[in-house]
Amino acid sequence: MIPGTHHGTLFLMLRRMRAPLILLIVIFAISVLGLTIVPGFDEHGNPARMSFFHAFYFISYTATTIGFGEVPNAFSEQQRMWATMCIYMSVVGWAYTLGTLFGLFQDKNFRHALRIERFARAVRRLQEPFFLVCGYGETGSRLIRALDRMGMRVVVVEVDEIKAGELELQAYHADIPTLVADARHPEILRLAGLTNPNCRGVMALTNDDIVNLSIAIAARLLAPKLPALCRSESPETSANMASFGTSHIINPLQKFGEYLELALHAPAAFHFLEWLTGEPGITVKPHRDPPHGRWLLCGYGNFGRILTQSLRAEGVEVTVIDQGSPPDDFVGEWIRGDATCGPALRAAGVEQASGIIACVGDDVNNLSIAVTARHLRPDVFVILRQNHYSNAPLFDAFPSDLRVVSSRIVAHECLAILTTPLLVPFLEQIKHSDEAWSRSVVDRLTGRFGWNVPTIWSVRINSEHAPALFRKMMPAGPKITLEALLRDPSNRAHALECEVLYIIRTDDKAILLPESDSELRAGDQLLVVGRREARGALALTLENPNTLDYVLTGKDMPGGWVWEKLASRRAA
Repeated sequence: MIPGTHHGTLFLMLRRMRAPLILLIVIFAISVLGLTIVPGFDEHGNPARMSFFHAFYFISYTATTIGFGEVPNAFSEQQRMWATMCIYMSVVGWAYTLGTLFGLFQDKNFRHALRIERFARAVRRLQEPFFLVCGYGETGSRLIRALDRMGMRVVVVEVDEIKAGELELQAYHADIPTLVADARHPEILRLAGLTNPNCRGVMALTNDDIVNLSIAIAARLLAPKLPALCRSESPETSANMASFGTSHIINPLQKFGEYLELALHAPAAFHFLEWLTGEPGITVKPHRDPPHGRWLLCGYGNFGRILTQSLRAEGVEVTVIDQGSPPDDFVGEWIRGDATCGPALRAAGVEQASGIIACVGDDVNNLSIAVTARHLRPDVFVILRQNHYSNAPLFDAFPSDLRVVSSRIVAHECLAILTTPLLVPFLEQIKHSDEAWSRSVVDRLTGRFGWNVPTIWSVRINSEHAPALFRKMMPAGPKITLEALLRDPSNRAHALECEVLYIIRTDDKAILLPESDSELRAGDQLLVVGRREARGALALTLENPNTLDYVLTGKDMPGGWVWEKLASRRAA
């Protein structure tokens, strides 16, 4: 069905039902006309003809099988004969009409039009902020599950009907409007809420770079102020997206290359990043740090090229094992062979290798490489690429040190960008921090909150997001520190289970891990990490003047204007 024709659902139905309806109208008209012509008798037995009103009344309840009765008087033989003919004609007409109607309901285009119309109506009824997700694959399902846990609404467009059906089987907290359609069409994106004022962002997460590029262009032209997060695994597509100003381009392969580089020169910072950007509700398991030395890389595609560059940037020697010939620009040791077999691994020197990366496009081959390498060298550091989520049980059963799951990387990046925009610049600073400093920060925070992925949120001190605190500060309010603000509103003697990681001032000055005695200012943006309960408690403090006064001064002021006046008189 061509996008945009869903508005003609009624006209499509009328067009398909035109012949049956015309036939019914003709049958009714002939039946009524015949009854007015056929002679009958009145109540006194005198010859009389039926009026149009009585004829129409009789046909209305007889032809629709509601009932039967001879009105206004008993029929003559001629009238009964004509009534019998009318009954048979109406049965034929109704049979044809109902058959056509049932066939229409089974028509694929008509049912698709109805689904589009229901979907568009559901999107229009959304009165709260939502995100538009294009593609319900492994990445989309991870992201939607995380957003749903956080209480955020989502609208989904998926071209595969089977995948869209899987979404309906999931136990999400909120209803998720879902449309089976090609997201490349701008009209489909409009129906999905791209230009809706409540839309907070669009994510192109399909497994086709061309489709993601089309979505990025549509978002740039139809909703230029809306953040667009687009997945791309091709350098050419990424460059194309960047050329017209796509907000965020996420290449999971390139991103893992950066992670590996970070893990080699600052392992603690990498652990910190994993802990902060994990999916809510899971526990991050600390793993051993990747060693320097000599590494083997099995499979030299786009991913292998990126990882080779990352390893060499950290001064790591790399030997590539691949069944193909090395490209012309390749420099280094290249072993041509099948890495799933022991001879190729031995030829590459697996017994002396510090680490091995299995990154071919087949999950079974990757697992075979890892098992063989561990058999030949039990303490080798293993990085496994998992291509399909359905193979997760197999990868869970093998004790790899790091696992590369593109869908997980993209989902984590999207969550960080959408839910806590301050997290992105904070992580950039962490990546360039000192290893000893990162280690102390990780030990302190995980010692306080554990290795469960914490709740991370942003707070802006203004009249909209923190009205009570903003009014307290303006125009020249008292000095308020982080230590004074982060107290439990139910008992200020206890500190809230949260901590401020990052502050951005109105002059763009950034403060990394501010001290507890740092003074807050109006307009500050805070990046906060902690337990979920602390978020609600802090929100109460920021929004309720009485709660804020209690947290700052210890005075428990009664609520309401009258009680405040009485309390102030009593104090005087």
